[in-house]
Amino acid sequence: MGIAIKDTSETWETLSTRRPFQGAKTAVDSDEVRMPDGSVTRRDYQVHPGSVCVLALDEAGRVLVLSQYRHPVRRRLWELPAGLLDVPGENPLHGAQRELYEEAHVKAEDWRVLADFYASPGGSDEAIRIFLARGVAHAEGERYEDAASEEADMQLEWVPLADLVRGVLAGELGNPGLVTGVLALSAALASEAGLDTLRPALAPWPARPYES
Repeated sequence: MGIAIKDTSETWETLSTRRPFQGAKTAVDSDEVRMPDGSVTRRDYQVHPGSVCVLALDEAGRVLVLSQYRHPVRRRLWELPAGLLDVPGENPLHGAQRELYEEAHVKAEDWRVLADFYASPGGSDEAIRIFLARGVAHAEGERYEDAASEEADMQLEWVPLADLVRGVLAGELGNPGLVTGVLALSAALASEAGLDTLRPALAPWPARPYES
């Protein structure tokens, strides 16, 4: 019988921690860590509050995506609506609903957890939860606007899921939330149980515990 392929919790001894940088939303920590052989090494990494992404799927099988300039990579990327969990203990579902409203002025009736992943676990503790949102409709009231934000430059489109999968496999789409989300949805749809295999919207998230 094979081993269970499942991530597990483990903590190596941390001898000291410094924080050489503290930004508005994230920080950098420098830890001295004792290795299994007894040696000590330094690990520098970004401390991040976590993020949520929303894959909004309409009845025609199209996904809501937006184009946004990302300065570190000097590219304009197509992405899913997303945002930080910068309120301590915030329910990620509430954060996802807020981001879908603020970035796309859209609401949804049915929410499921599509996938959880770490953005770059070798250099950051950022954990990301992707939700699948269905039963989408335009939100009531005036559209949220923040003229000082880079979100004012976003372009929104509804794109067939198959087109996004082709773009990912062709190397034309590289945002990690979008890549993970569209491939996870494609896999779920192809499975015997279909979308019933997805976890409920309030499923536990050990990487970012929250209040229900």
